[in-house]
Amino acid sequence: MVVCICNAIRERDVRAAARNGSRTACQAYRAMGCQAKCGQCVPVARAIIDEERAVA
Repeated sequence: MVVCICNAIRERDVRAAARNGSRTACQAYRAMGCQAKCGQCVPVARAIIDEERAVA
């Protein structure tokens, strides 16, 4: 699933960033070398990160 259309970030990318220590959407995006642009994706990215952190 595409999470961020502006940066072409997929769900698997956000999950990998969360597993590698990103705790926020902004941290995850920085880890991928980009930043949130329009912001529509931030709530979805947050939910994915929270889900990964709950599993860990």
